[in-house]
Amino acid sequence: MKLSQIVQTLESAGFAPAFAREPLADPELSDVCTRTEQVSHGALYCCIKGFKTDGHTFAKEAERRGAGAFLAERPLATSLPVVLVQDSRKAAATAAAAVHGFPAEKLSLAAVTGTNGKSTTAWITRSILRAGGISCGLLGTIVYDDGKREEPADRTTPDGPSVQRWLARIAANGGQACVMEASSHGLDLHRLECCRFDALAFTNLTPEHLDFHGDMESYFQAKRRLFTDHARPEARFVLNVDDPWGQRLAELFPERALPYGIGQGTGLRGQILAMGLDGTDLEISVPGGETPIRVRSPLVGLHNVSNVLASVGIALSLGMAREAIREGIENLPPVPGRLQRFRFGNGVTCFIDYAHTPDGLEKALKAVGADCRGSVHAVFGLGGERTVENRPLMGRVAADLADTVVLTMDNPRSEDPRTIARQIEEGLQGVRLRSHSVILDRKEAVHAALDSAVSGDVVLLAGKGPETTMILADGPVPYNDEESVREWSRTRGIPILS
Repeated sequence: MKLSQIVQTLESAGFAPAFAREPLADPELSDVCTRTEQVSHGALYCCIKGFKTDGHTFAKEAERRGAGAFLAERPLATSLPVVLVQDSRKAAATAAAAVHGFPAEKLSLAAVTGTNGKSTTAWITRSILRAGGISCGLLGTIVYDDGKREEPADRTTPDGPSVQRWLARIAANGGQACVMEASSHGLDLHRLECCRFDALAFTNLTPEHLDFHGDMESYFQAKRRLFTDHARPEARFVLNVDDPWGQRLAELFPERALPYGIGQGTGLRGQILAMGLDGTDLEISVPGGETPIRVRSPLVGLHNVSNVLASVGIALSLGMAREAIREGIENLPPVPGRLQRFRFGNGVTCFIDYAHTPDGLEKALKAVGADCRGSVHAVFGLGGERTVENRPLMGRVAADLADTVVLTMDNPRSEDPRTIARQIEEGLQGVRLRSHSVILDRKEAVHAALDSAVSGDVVLLAGKGPETTMILADGPVPYNDEESVREWSRTRGIPILS
């Protein structure tokens, strides 16, 4: 696309672009990037002011890599064309949408927001859509999937240009739909510009990211932006009314709300028929008085019943048939790092889960402990440079719901992991907890917990989920909980049965 056409698009969107100086040529631009490592020949490099770095300072590196023009908030020392806008972050997504032919308009889009449950809900939704014959991509915390190939995700919601690039790949691969996780950061930082969704779901809201948002009301308002700014005119809002923030959204948007919850009530409701460490039998009542849907979910825990209901609500909003809903749930591929189960030959069961908030840890421990015949062992830490007030709360949750606790590292970043562990220890006061230890090396901590478990026990490894790195002061180093579990199995000669 010609630079002049991108400028026209920005003008139409109200960005009031202006050239730092009139360009001598009108270059053809093939991509839009906000990071220099993404720059290829003929890309529009967008200079974004970040929280730690300023993209304007990397303009020369982008030019060296072949950038064809710049989008910036101030003039640059370059001979390339520079388009000036007031908010280059927001304009970058719009420019990318134009370059890639507005791919969001070619797809049915579903979005999931909330503190916990986004990844699992999106994973189930993709499975249901595919069961119904819909070619569907996925953008979320676990993977980015263009319908033909999956790549590890580096953040829940990619930057704006990357979202458009992925949507274009999905459309080019013959995709008909995409399910996306919408993070509060992504919404506040305009990563979903030019995306309008046909179905939007809200799972819950609990304290997290308050270092970024400041307070719960600001956090809620960031989530609310999905429904006010990114909904297509006929979109349905699938809202968890078991959560007070979801109930608030339902009251704000009564005509568009499809409320869901566990137990009796109106809207979309789930009745639990049986629940154990192998899965959950459900009867799902749907609006309109139709016959309830009976389904066997492979997922464990009460919170996953809620995630299933959110996915069913999205699927119904997109017109999916009941049989596709049942098939998509019952044949769901394992969700990486979301109560990912390992049964060992010695009778011990281990779960890997991404839970890294007090609410998430509570739900995970209740899920694995509900049908446990022995002791519950919890291994977890908490990330550095994040919500400090959650640390003793995590300890209190673990002390109430686990028999033994091993505190360890979980992305300490620039903080001393011993300090984080001590702050978690302050909350380790509960009638159930028998013992705890601190083993900062996470692989050693995992192995120690599995060594101490006996037949009938459950071990929960919380916080890292499917992540493949540990973020230390000097940057990320390789680490993965599943690899640690499999290494323990191999070195102890104890087979993984399932």
